[in-house]
Amino acid sequence: MTSWLVLNGFLLLAAYLLGSIPTGYLLGRWLQGVDIREHGSGSTGATNVLRTVGKLPALVSLLVDIGKGLAAIALVSWSYTWPVATQLVPDATGMETWLPWIATLAGLMSLVGHSKSLWIGFSGGKSVATSFGVLLGMSSSVALGTLGIFVLVIALSRIVSLSSMTAAIGASALMVFTHEPLAYQIFAIAGGIYVLWRHRSNLYRLWTGTEPRLGQKWSTSNSQS
Repeated sequence: MTSWLVLNGFLLLAAYLLGSIPTGYLLGRWLQGVDIREHGSGSTGATNVLRTVGKLPALVSLLVDIGKGLAAIALVSWSYTWPVATQLVPDATGMETWLPWIATLAGLMSLVGHSKSLWIGFSGGKSVATSFGVLLGMSSSVALGTLGIFVLVIALSRIVSLSSMTAAIGASALMVFTHEPLAYQIFAIAGGIYVLWRHRSNLYRLWTGTEPRLGQKWSTSNSQS
């Protein structure tokens, strides 16, 4: 039992560390010598990289952040194929019962890592791209449906934050309606709530009509997030 707990503790720690890689912050430092947290929205996510550093760095940031979430789920799935891991299962339920729950915890840890990175004073981004990476690892069909919601809303509104929050809510619904494992449904709901909470300053700006649209420069009158 102790070895089983150690294995899963290691996987959760690794998921957090993967998520905590501060992609946007590093790109800002390397390419322009700036701390991206002191510009735009203050987030280290791809949207603020786009406004602060440029299109190509934003694309790199987006892809890496997606990869962090996907890697966290892949690490758990790969580790659970080890014969030694099978021998450590504490009861007769089998690995297939435990895998979704540990993957869910690992996914949540990667989100926390992205938004509360150990390497940059426990600050970070909004966890949207990393959430999408986790969804890809759990259910590609749900992930693609969530992407479709994001694309539709951003095409209509041109507001990234609104699209991200709508997609987060949509992911929860899709997980339930497609009858994915209960653990994955819980991740989608908990992850969606976390993404909404990380966007609370955006919600205020949406309410006051000051949230910038895609392509607009950040106004100094907007509050830092």
